[in-house]
Amino acid sequence: MLVSYKWLKKLVNGIDDIPVTDLAEKMSLSGIEIEGVTVPGEGLSKIVVGEVLTCEDVPDTHLHICQVDVGEEEPLQIVCGAPNVKAGIKAITALVGARIADNYKIKKGKIRGIVSLGMLCALDEIGIPESVNPMKHEEGIYILPEDAAIGDSVLPYLDLDDEIIEPDILANRADAMSMRGVAHEVAAIYGKTVNFEDKKLTEVDRKAADKIAVKVETSTEQVPTYKIRIIENVKIAPSPLWLQNTLMNAGIRPINNVVDVTNYVLMYYGQPLHAFDFDKFGADEILVRQAQDGEKIVTLDEQERELSREDIVITANGKPVALGGVMGGLDSEITEQTTNVALEAALFNGTSIRKTSHKFALRSESSSRFEKGINQGTVREALDFAAAMIQELAGGEVLSGVVESNDFMPEPQEVKTTLERINASLGTNLTVEKVLEILAQLGFETQENKGEFHIQIPSRRWDIKIEADIVEEIARIYGYDNLPSTLPAGATVGELTAMQKLRRKVRTNVEAAGLSEVIGYSLTSSEKAREFVNGQKPTTSLLLPMTEDRQTLRISQIPGLLDIINYNQNRKNADVAIYEIGNIFLASDSEDSRPLEIPHLAFAISGNVEDKTYNSAAVAVDFYHAKAIVEQLLAGYENLSFEADSDIKEMHPGRTARVLVGNRQVGFVGQVHPATAKAYDIKETYVASLDLEAMLELAPAQTVFVDIPKVQAVNRDIAVLVDRDKTHADIVEVITSSKVRSLSKVELFDIYQGDNLPEGKKSMAYSLTFQSRENTMTEEEIARAMAKITKNLVEKLNAEIR
Repeated sequence: MLVSYKWLKKLVNGIDDIPVTDLAEKMSLSGIEIEGVTVPGEGLSKIVVGEVLTCEDVPDTHLHICQVDVGEEEPLQIVCGAPNVKAGIKAITALVGARIADNYKIKKGKIRGIVSLGMLCALDEIGIPESVNPMKHEEGIYILPEDAAIGDSVLPYLDLDDEIIEPDILANRADAMSMRGVAHEVAAIYGKTVNFEDKKLTEVDRKAADKIAVKVETSTEQVPTYKIRIIENVKIAPSPLWLQNTLMNAGIRPINNVVDVTNYVLMYYGQPLHAFDFDKFGADEILVRQAQDGEKIVTLDEQERELSREDIVITANGKPVALGGVMGGLDSEITEQTTNVALEAALFNGTSIRKTSHKFALRSESSSRFEKGINQGTVREALDFAAAMIQELAGGEVLSGVVESNDFMPEPQEVKTTLERINASLGTNLTVEKVLEILAQLGFETQENKGEFHIQIPSRRWDIKIEADIVEEIARIYGYDNLPSTLPAGATVGELTAMQKLRRKVRTNVEAAGLSEVIGYSLTSSEKAREFVNGQKPTTSLLLPMTEDRQTLRISQIPGLLDIINYNQNRKNADVAIYEIGNIFLASDSEDSRPLEIPHLAFAISGNVEDKTYNSAAVAVDFYHAKAIVEQLLAGYENLSFEADSDIKEMHPGRTARVLVGNRQVGFVGQVHPATAKAYDIKETYVASLDLEAMLELAPAQTVFVDIPKVQAVNRDIAVLVDRDKTHADIVEVITSSKVRSLSKVELFDIYQGDNLPEGKKSMAYSLTFQSRENTMTEEEIARAMAKITKNLVEKLNAEIR
């Protein structure tokens, strides 16, 4: 919803001098967040009211030479190609040097050799969006009212100098989806009073009930009330400029004086209305019912829609004329030929409207209000206001009486609370007088007796039902910033859980490695939810997702990280190193079918880990850089190992490894498959995923300090010839299992495959470090250790010592 500050100032007394930025801040702090404030005419300049004195055709062209009076000593000559330009009209005139839409500057120029000193403008040329523009560009320039003063800026005439407030209205504050609702809120915040316009409705002697009857076949739960007024002998015409401006600033396109009134009242009261061409009904009875399966209607957007039993329809002569609460039918729309109008106001079940709206992807201003709720106490008032307004603008005759299904009114609501309860909840020392003052600001009638409050809730605040709601209202108006800051009572000292400690440790380590934290979406597309999960299937999808890209709970964080890398690299940020700590969602055996939430760490690195300098080349990320981060995270875990893995089809089969602690897999690390990287449109990227629950379970109970040896270490090299299918991990496992206590380090320093080696063989050279903790090792001890290792390699791997 868009709120015109000009309009709001008319509805709330005493806020004329309050800057809109202060108002927006106050509303945000009191519970209705303001997303922004815009000025429609911002950036426009030197655009004035001009009167076309003469208009001459340019032979053999569609152009016209106009002499335009803009309030200067001499009229300006302006060449215009609009089909509707003529002498005697007043038009939007951009002078030389003016700025119009898209910051386009008007310059003195020649068109077909004819000097032109400005421009006569259509609405779109001064920035009015097509969605709210009452004219198409090809229809020509916009003609201003005859009383527009020549030479004045057009911005006030078109309300382009207005300030438009955009509140973010949540479902719990749907009362603010109307100008009257916003006015009550602002009045409460500032302690002001509201000033609502009244209209006198004059009825003729003819009775509406003699023309039409209303019958509701569905339940009162679906349609609590349905009301119709008949207005005869209207004259359809464009709305006055003030009404068109009001609607355009509210984001609604003006159509004609009858339809515009229904939209105006929608914005003013929050009550959806619909105007039918009464003569097109072909019947003297309106029937409101559930649609029949397969029944069809062509709505105002000229789309044929097939209905079902869950939809509410308004019918005449057995045929649907409107989709209740969502959109009217094309066959009964108001046109220039309309003379008699049936004006509808009703209440519809919000759940039913939401289902219909979602099914047809047909979200309207009316449906959004029925979904969230409307003021059930002002249905008749809004209907009468609209009828009087149509009578005023279209000259119609309002027939006597309202034809309705019932005289429904909501039950009055009363909420009780006490001063003690209010102060205990808020930590304040408010007095009875202060509470009564706040409740009066809110417009709540209150009776107080010895600190107990009996509060009558007006129908416009249907969100208030219980004591806690009243306490919240008092807190909002008193000011959240005025509430005292207090600490919880008691001597209990909180501490971090084991998982929280692990998460902090992991975060510290990966950030020390140069990675930046990101927060990805838990919901992803059904296709991406199947990636990097080795055949696992997604467990949970939303029935009514907002978008297809956010419908399935993730099993892996990596697709989200790759999307972030894509976003960065598309914006010339080629070197990306990011991580996320969050939950993945796996299948559960629980009765309620809720998925298991497993905390995981995932990271992704792409590009260079070191930039090029004057004396060194750039260093690109590789498998070993990613593996080193994993090793650092798992430092101290017993029996940590990496095992080649080719099962994950989205990972490079030769550069991916399972991460094992003992026999349990805690994750994987490796390069994203080039085909997957191409699909995500990213450069070579390395990723890892680790199960934090498994890491917590397998973490060493404690770290035992070991004295630094006082004796010197000894190094020996060994080269072995082994089959090509043997891995580094295989060889290290054999060496370390040789039960040589003094062996402290095994380091690979050379691999050779090629000439002068037997077929299917490779040579691998290792540096072995020996260090005794008691004495300096003798040559005999070193020789015995090397012999044990050599024997083990020969027996277990059929290795040849070189």
